[in-house]
Amino acid sequence: MSYHYENVRLEKGMYGRSGCSFARTLEELDPSEAYQGTPLEGMDAFQRQLKRFDIHVKGPGSDQVEKFFHTTESAVLFPEFVSRVVRQGLEEEGILPHITAVTTRFDGMDYRSIASVPTEEEKQLRRVEEGAQIPRTTLRTQENLVRLHKRGRMLVASYEAIRFQRLDLFSVMLRQIGAYIGRMHLQDAIEVLRNGDGNQNPAEVIRPAGKALSYEALLDFWSRFDPYSMNTLLVSGDMMLAMLKLPEFQNPLTGLNFQGTGALTTPLGARLLRSSAMPAGTLIGLDKHYALEQVSGSEILVEYDKLIDRQLERAAITSISGFAKLFPGASKVLVLS
Repeated sequence: MSYHYENVRLEKGMYGRSGCSFARTLEELDPSEAYQGTPLEGMDAFQRQLKRFDIHVKGPGSDQVEKFFHTTESAVLFPEFVSRVVRQGLEEEGILPHITAVTTRFDGMDYRSIASVPTEEEKQLRRVEEGAQIPRTTLRTQENLVRLHKRGRMLVASYEAIRFQRLDLFSVMLRQIGAYIGRMHLQDAIEVLRNGDGNQNPAEVIRPAGKALSYEALLDFWSRFDPYSMNTLLVSGDMMLAMLKLPEFQNPLTGLNFQGTGALTTPLGARLLRSSAMPAGTLIGLDKHYALEQVSGSEILVEYDKLIDRQLERAAITSISGFAKLFPGASKVLVLS
């Protein structure tokens, strides 16, 4: 039985469409819906092209890098392979989805977000009598633009150096690049949570008495979040150790969960996330549903011309992203003196 994916013409120009990725272009030419009820159901258009050229990218039988370059058309798949593996490494970093309320796709470098800053009177839960005016929530655009930043790494390797390497091993190196880009975006997010996005909305900084972390200080910090809920704690390494040493954190069930899954649930009910991007002695509490907006200017971008033409020397792999504060009161910073 002949399938349509075997006859799709692959060319370098499929990467150059404005606002349309290679994967989306390929999906338009070879829709996955047409394969429902066939042995190829569950594969996307890119995976079907790998099957077409018999390229195995993982497992004990993974092919060598040079397998992509056996034909002119199969070489066109290589940049998308690189992009996907780098994206996988970025997603494995794993913290950003737990601190962002929403991700906005935006084609540009300067973004203007919206904000709603209710007054104390507007926060009151008032009953609306018959014929009375309904309380209002005012939305407005932010005064200053949110700047997006390009983060990335340069892939420096000759084709001769990697052509005989297995694709699963090469993927490990690419995932490390993705993880690095993810950490850079996280550092940008932490900066915005602490100091704002340029619209006079830095987080409230709380400095408890004493230089040692105490459970009382955490309780006081937690109590300041009303009407928001402190459901996420982002901490530095030293603060993580200080919290683990508190008697209240030594509940047997908490320890058992931490030893079994690596996830530590705090007695305050918040998810605890450690990052080396956090300054020492600093803890950020936030309501992840209202605190931060991630603005994605692009997904993983690779210099496809160089990769297709085997010119890997100094091929850039980048991602553009920025962050905007949504509700300033939904995040606060605790700093030990």
